[in-house]
Amino acid sequence: MHVGFIHTYIHTYTSNISYQTRQNFNFFFFRLISKKKMWSKIWKCREEIKTSEQINYDVFGGLERNNDVVKAGHAEDRNNSTSFLHAVINMAGMLIGLGQLSMPYALENGGWSTAFLLVGLGAACSYTTHLLGQCMAKNPKSRDYKDIGNHAFGSKGRIISTTFIYMEIFMALVSYTISLHDNLATAFAGVHVSSGWARMSPPQLLAAIAVLVAVPTLWLRDLSSISFLSTAGILLSVLIFAMVACAAAFGGVRADRGIPVLQMQRIPAVYGLYIFSFAGHIVFPNIYTAMKDPSKFTKVSIVSFSVVTTLYTTLAFLGANLFGPQVSSQITLSMPQNLVLTKIALWATILTPMTKYALEFTPFAIELEQTLPRSMKSRTRMIVRGTVGSILLLLILVLALSVPYFEHVLSLTGSLVSVGICIVFPCAFYTKIFWRQIGRPLLILNAVLIAFGVVMGAFGTVSSSKSLLMSLRKSHSI
Repeated sequence: MHVGFIHTYIHTYTSNISYQTRQNFNFFFFRLISKKKMWSKIWKCREEIKTSEQINYDVFGGLERNNDVVKAGHAEDRNNSTSFLHAVINMAGMLIGLGQLSMPYALENGGWSTAFLLVGLGAACSYTTHLLGQCMAKNPKSRDYKDIGNHAFGSKGRIISTTFIYMEIFMALVSYTISLHDNLATAFAGVHVSSGWARMSPPQLLAAIAVLVAVPTLWLRDLSSISFLSTAGILLSVLIFAMVACAAAFGGVRADRGIPVLQMQRIPAVYGLYIFSFAGHIVFPNIYTAMKDPSKFTKVSIVSFSVVTTLYTTLAFLGANLFGPQVSSQITLSMPQNLVLTKIALWATILTPMTKYALEFTPFAIELEQTLPRSMKSRTRMIVRGTVGSILLLLILVLALSVPYFEHVLSLTGSLVSVGICIVFPCAFYTKIFWRQIGRPLLILNAVLIAFGVVMGAFGTVSSSKSLLMSLRKSHSI
């Protein structure tokens, strides 16, 4: 009999009875076990029950009864079923997304020498992913990014990690919605759509309709029912890259535009665009726990980041050479509109945000359900979850339509939030957890990366904020 099955059985059977009764039940159950080899496993399960019944303060200060068997389980209880190749695909799929659209724009504005910055950030983020894996191995009870923060700095680490995670999710969804609006405007150029009850431009109205179409996915409580959206998002991202490459090869566009060497004044904003493109660290601990052989996690990160960095660099030079200074902040908006390839790329970009809403909302939905009373019915939980999600999505829509400046919002997200999640926090977590074992060279490296991330993040935040405010002032003055 598998120890995980016994643990689940005991936990389920005794979850609703008093502590003393549970203790009596455990004693009686142990007396029935005669094999010595099973004794230690059963005893470990008993300890896990006690651990899972502890009362903890959640990130918002309320009380949360943690009855999640998986979170309380040890490494041997995990469902390790992901192969090396599958883990690479999952990690690369999390990285390839919205950021690839802005790569040509970032390279053109920063200069071709910023390709070294792009590659360097890819290497740094691969290293910090390795650090997260080491932190996970140090504490087998850690299940996600927030658990690592809690292990390193206690409840403060969890609160800060959770805050940054939700900020990144919210701002990323705003960027996705802006991209949806911009590409819909191009795809339906010349089409007149009007509404008598809403003072909205045709692109805004189309974007609102598209978001409303995606709202029902937020009401789905079974995550397996939306898992196909993850695969669809990956395929759409690969399709966009393929269409841009085909347009360069067969679209009749001459790739002979010169790229400036370096434009220092634009480096902070370009840094934000680059670092956002490598933002995926909040999910990497989950990939670690799902692997058959977690010891290969570092190799997974090296292969994944190498593939993604190569793709980004290729796409950056390709788009910058094709369109030069006229390149848009989203490469799909610069492609010749008469090509079938362009239409495919546009629709792939339009569909991508619609696959992201439910997936990106999932971490918040899980946290929300944990704060609800345990006595609440499943249907009521679904209504609360769906209502809150719908309100947030409508808020995101309003914000995206009010601030439709893709490159500035993306750069601000990268500089303000992503740099912390991707570089600063992993180095700080590792340094704190391994303080007694860490060597001087590694300590210096982590300190340098933390300082670099903080400084560049500050400059990038100021630069992108100024650009955003200037764009807003110009739009209101017209």
